[in-house]
Amino acid sequence: QVHLVESGGGLVQPGGSLRLSCAASEGIYIGNVMGWYRQAPEKQRELVATITTGGRTNYADSVLGRFTISRDNAKKAVYLQMNSLKPEDTAVYYCSAGTRTSIYQSYKDSWGQGTQVTVSS
Repeated sequence: QVHLVESGGGLVQPGGSLRLSCAASEGIYIGNVMGWYRQAPEKQRELVATITTGGRTNYADSVLGRFTISRDNAKKAVYLQMNSLKPEDTAVYYCSAGTRTSIYQSYKDSWGQGTQVTVSS
């Protein structure tokens, strides 16, 4: 069962903007922290940004001031607004959250399917 569904990747020129979206599937409960990670070719997956239910955010130094993470708790969704994009931002971006299908279960780490972001002229 797919718990997190992403959208919004694509090709953009340096200096451009993209907005990524991620929403939980119907019937899925979301935990306190939602986040975005990315993985460039031949590199390890790295944290981009996280946000708590209460709106507390955390960013990687490399995106601070350029990317903004936000969340809609009612829609069980998280967003990543990416501005001033650079070629080094090129990667597959993954949404992450703790999810469960019942209030009687513990949360488990879940990942979206990934969406490609390519920054190139």
